[in-house]
Amino acid sequence: MREQAQSPVAVPAPLLQVNHLHVGFGGQDVVKDLSFCIQAGEKLALVGESGSGKTITALSLLRLVGEAQLRGEALMGGRNLLQISEREMQAVRGDEIAVIFQEPMTALNPLMTMGAQIAEVLQLKQGLDDKAAWEQAVQLLATTGIPEPQRRAGSYPHQLSGGQRQRAMIAMALACRPKLLIADEPTTALDVSLRGQILELLSDLQRQTGMAVLMITHDLPLVRHFADRVAVMEKGRLVEQGAVAEVFAAPQHAYTQKLLASTPQRQVVARQPEAPTVLQTRDLQVAYATPLPGIAGWFRKGRFDAVRGASLALGRGQTLGVIGESGSGKSTLAQAILGLLPSQGELRIGQETWQLPAQRNSAANQQLRRKVQVVFQDPFSSLSPRMTVQEMVGEGLQLAQPQLAPADLQQQVLALLQEVGMTEAQFPGLLERYPHEFSGGQRQRLAIARALIVDPEILVLDEPTSALDVTIQQQVLALLQRLQRERGLSYVLITHDVAVIRAMAHEVLVMKDGEVVESGEVMQVLDAPRQAYTQRLMAASLELG
Repeated sequence: MREQAQSPVAVPAPLLQVNHLHVGFGGQDVVKDLSFCIQAGEKLALVGESGSGKTITALSLLRLVGEAQLRGEALMGGRNLLQISEREMQAVRGDEIAVIFQEPMTALNPLMTMGAQIAEVLQLKQGLDDKAAWEQAVQLLATTGIPEPQRRAGSYPHQLSGGQRQRAMIAMALACRPKLLIADEPTTALDVSLRGQILELLSDLQRQTGMAVLMITHDLPLVRHFADRVAVMEKGRLVEQGAVAEVFAAPQHAYTQKLLASTPQRQVVARQPEAPTVLQTRDLQVAYATPLPGIAGWFRKGRFDAVRGASLALGRGQTLGVIGESGSGKSTLAQAILGLLPSQGELRIGQETWQLPAQRNSAANQQLRRKVQVVFQDPFSSLSPRMTVQEMVGEGLQLAQPQLAPADLQQQVLALLQEVGMTEAQFPGLLERYPHEFSGGQRQRLAIARALIVDPEILVLDEPTSALDVTIQQQVLALLQRLQRERGLSYVLITHDVAVIRAMAHEVLVMKDGEVVESGEVMQVLDAPRQAYTQRLMAASLELG
């Protein structure tokens, strides 16, 4: 543990002092003897892998951990937050300590407009009337950089983009001018440009208001860019803390060294220019009907082109990366290839060619899905919570080969699970377990096994590691690289993470507003981009790198 240098100058009392914090569930401590402090106006990053205890620590400060047993001290304003009454704690929440969460869509009320949600806080905490609360809510949205705040105040969460939802949540957190803002993975689900914008916004607001920020994250480049000090947690314990520059330059603890070394490694098969094409699209288009503002009626529809004229080619055993900001059309392109969205254009897989939409029917889709499978961003959402490992992994093969004997099906499921690094020896009763019994990285391995069970030629990987911490991300990418080498798989990799593209892809498409604006060999595009938009993406990734 780093020792803080002694100084004869009087140091002001911390805004928050945590002493010997223990958090337990069922007699088992998940946070152990944790001590740290935050000064007024300071930005402290609490970092560690999933399961290290960092989020539980933050929620414990607000006593939002259910039936957990809390021991120790969390001193703020002369009070121990772990011992004051619930009534006093309610006054602390929002007024003195506010929180913004990783995923606004789950934290915001889908049935209330953004203005109403912020106004509700102002009415409850500050006693403002309806008109004053609404006006203040609009002003807060403007402060956080949301365009057309008056109009957006009347929007529901699903009508805002990911970055706008996060800005709206920040506006709500700032409503009562807290002394401490807890930011729990506030940028994990955002693309690199939005990540930079949200960090800049938080830094600006922190300087303007003088509030302290406790940043919970596993994103080390973000810590380097944002925080003053960093505290590193492993298995519920604090293993190292100090100034960001010092810890990053000379980490003392082996765990900190491992975290800093966990960057995606490029271990892909060499690019084969003569590799046969397994997937090709020509002039692929996806459009939605949208209501025209101010015009009522069933036929008063506008048209939104989500993908316009996208053409791509993927070689056998190669990876095609598709990168762009949120809303660029990259995931829509993937869903169109998979037949999950109506589209127009030409699609060729192997020797089969479809003119869309005329030739896309259930039989064609069934044939396509034997050759093309998908791995989604969040396996906890994409895997059924009601199905066992045997059922979820074996389902595709059972549908493709209904005559297969149960014993043979089970044998193939076990063999595939072993191939993705999960065995009965590691997980007794593996086949009868459910998704919630596994970690995020383990669930993603199950999702990969589920996709591979029908022996596809192509995997569409839609943000496969963006929800994982750095060390688990590296492990999953290494698994995908190995499977590609051994099976000759071809990947369409959808991501906003430039480091993942650099580690995995042979060629890359850059998308903006539904169009491919640049494409080519991956290192050429990333290191010497021709288009201004690509240059901006690369600059944003380097700034946070």
